[in-house]
Amino acid sequence: MTEIILTTVLAVTLGVHLLTALLAALRYRKAPRAGADNELPFVSLVRPVCGLDTFDAETLGSSFAQEYPRYEVIFCAPSDRDPAVPLVREMIAANPHVEAELLCGETAISGNPKLNNLHKGYAAARGEWLAMTDSNLLLPPEYLRTLVDTWRGNTGLVSSPPAGIRPGNFWGALECAFLNTSQGRWQLAADSLGMGFAQGKTLFWHRKVLEAGGGLPALGRNLAEDVAATKLVRNQGRHVRLTPRLFAQPIGTRNARAVWDRQLRWSRVRRDGFPLIFSAEILQGPLVPVAALAGLAALGVVPALLILPLLLAWYGAEYALARIAGWPASARDIGAMILRDVLLPPLWVATWAGRGITWRGTEMAPEASPRPAE
Repeated sequence: MTEIILTTVLAVTLGVHLLTALLAALRYRKAPRAGADNELPFVSLVRPVCGLDTFDAETLGSSFAQEYPRYEVIFCAPSDRDPAVPLVREMIAANPHVEAELLCGETAISGNPKLNNLHKGYAAARGEWLAMTDSNLLLPPEYLRTLVDTWRGNTGLVSSPPAGIRPGNFWGALECAFLNTSQGRWQLAADSLGMGFAQGKTLFWHRKVLEAGGGLPALGRNLAEDVAATKLVRNQGRHVRLTPRLFAQPIGTRNARAVWDRQLRWSRVRRDGFPLIFSAEILQGPLVPVAALAGLAALGVVPALLILPLLLAWYGAEYALARIAGWPASARDIGAMILRDVLLPPLWVATWAGRGITWRGTEMAPEASPRPAE
């Protein structure tokens, strides 16, 4: 009986890993769907800024290079003293061919400072179609076109996790390993099976969908707008859809503490919003199949040396996906994948040890986010 259980655990965990890698890779083998030009609606691209990051000139500048016929760009800063304000004003002045403006100030609509910053942009947007896009996302020229083309009749939201690119050191590579062949792989695979989840880097929807769910303040019902947006859309009987491919986020240089803190924050967001799904995240890495194979070896069923081919298959699938998708895939990146999986169990435990998070200096907790009256 023990042999059957261990064999089943090994087969299921390895099979699921290989299947998710395959489903994610297939999205990069298919040409994205393109709609007719005469069907393209006017889109308001709303980008919150807070502080000045290394790649802001490049990522925010990509807002002005969209190959899309009708759109506006609205930048939102929490204060006119924010360090990003001079850069944004300079870019707006240098790109008069694009309708763009900068709005400063906050409106306290939730416990989420990002939503408080976005509120004025949401109110000022002329478009019925809204793309809320983080400042550190590098937009390809077809960004807006891709969002529009991904929309279907029963869609409530189009979203996309980021794909980490250009890591500047090993810790940057570790961040990419979390973002790409772990979180990105799982989210793309889930979306391929019709179970898309929102990611706050990109939230694209029609204004009526958001208003039907309570408007922008409704996105403050959970620790992060990702979770609240997913629930808001599903409560209307609609679907969250991911773009066929992920959009890039330059990573640059990181340090170990910054990577840990960021991953812990995102883990607590997932735990707060979908605790049952998060509970299963402990099964993500190769620890469980390796333990199952070691158990079979101890029983004399298989040789212990089979652990090496198992690990080669495990990380070989991730490496192949990274190569196909154009993500970082050097020897350093493989080492980062291994360290990521070593960190998964303690990260999972640390997530259950607390509920609050810190985002850009703001302490946030589930109970701090207001909920609508019943």
